[in-house]
Amino acid sequence: MVLGFSSLCASLMQSLVIPIQPELPHLLNTSAANASWVVTATLLAGGVSMPVSGRLADIYGRKPILIASAMILIVGSLICALFSSIGPVLIGRVLQGVAMGYIPVAISFVREITPPHMRNSAVAGISATLGVGGALGLPLAAWIAQDFDWHMLFWLSAALAVLMTVFSALALPHVAPVDRAGFDALGAIGLALGIVGILTGVSKGNDWGWTAPSTLVTILGGLIVLIGWGFYEVRHPHPLVDLRTTVKRPILLTNIAALLIGFGMMAQSIVVPQLLQMPTEVGYGLGQTILQAGLWMAPGGLMMLAFTPISSRLLTTLGGRATLALGAFVISAGYVFAVFFDGEPWQLMVATCIASAGVGIGYAAMPTLILENSPASEAGAGVGVNSLMRSMGTTVAGAVMAIVLTSRTIPMGSVAIPAETTFRTCFIIGAGAALAGALVVLFIRRNHPRAEVVETSEHAESLT
Repeated sequence: MVLGFSSLCASLMQSLVIPIQPELPHLLNTSAANASWVVTATLLAGGVSMPVSGRLADIYGRKPILIASAMILIVGSLICALFSSIGPVLIGRVLQGVAMGYIPVAISFVREITPPHMRNSAVAGISATLGVGGALGLPLAAWIAQDFDWHMLFWLSAALAVLMTVFSALALPHVAPVDRAGFDALGAIGLALGIVGILTGVSKGNDWGWTAPSTLVTILGGLIVLIGWGFYEVRHPHPLVDLRTTVKRPILLTNIAALLIGFGMMAQSIVVPQLLQMPTEVGYGLGQTILQAGLWMAPGGLMMLAFTPISSRLLTTLGGRATLALGAFVISAGYVFAVFFDGEPWQLMVATCIASAGVGIGYAAMPTLILENSPASEAGAGVGVNSLMRSMGTTVAGAVMAIVLTSRTIPMGSVAIPAETTFRTCFIIGAGAALAGALVVLFIRRNHPRAEVVETSEHAESLT
């Protein structure tokens, strides 16, 4: 319960400032370009911290890293709550992103401390929080931003972070580290530079221009750094990420599927709120407020939680491979529904619920596949890399959806708004990405579910 609650609180940071994003330039007395970094900074920091936190947990133990992540969230939240200028708020948002490293560590930890018959349910529940937090955070943040001062968003996150810290310190057991190797600091720096470069270029490409020198330098520079990082990691005796394990077929294909399924999950989070809030005067807009749009999206987050026991049962009976493929197919079905039924808010809610059910299934299966094919000494880092791939999928989705939505616009007063066809194109692209993820998963070697259960039970006994 503590790991689930704390992971949910950490994942709320993804959507905490989305309701106030249009007002951020005024609130922070800065330009729109600078204000956009308040959202991007958390994404970048979270992408880097997930594999790094996972590796630190493998070396120093899960509990200390979980407590440290929660304390970092306290500091970041307090900085944002106490200041109203762009510099301190950016620092605070970076620290809030770093705290998202709590989630992959919690996923690997829960598999160690739960009885074998509860393991699939526990992993499914913790994994679902990565999507649930973003979905439920939107209406919560919209309500607070609408009725209170915007700083209250960060006072709330600070209070939640205090509870995370206290609960984690008091309730979580201490388990001895599974790997006594030293920490690869240079590898962590190289990974950070490469990931930040790529994600910055992708997330800002639509604003800077995809052929602009700044975009090309950041993306290509990030790729070059990651290639050099890969050669370094292969030769390091105790690497941050063991690439020999990562390129094993089950793990490699699971991570590719994570990229595609992360893309599929984020597409709905970007497109559906915009369509809901589009003015009715254009003929296809639904005229909802930010709070109303968040409430229409909230059932999707609840659907992810509701599917936790179902995901557990699927993992037990079908195994991780078939469960992940099924989840991706369900996501695709949600988008197909939206292509044909998008004229009423309740129709988009149904489409979101279908896709969210698929996300819940898929997010439960991914860490299970990673943990089943990774040695115990690399479990945290393996889940962290998988979470990073999901994050990269969401970033790419944001860039692709922005390109599509601005590819064809219609004038409305002094602004241009996306044409109706662009929304349906986004739904089709989301369906295609999820379907591609399902097809990738089918190339993973089939394992008998019962054999997997026996293997995980033996692993738990060896840890004991």
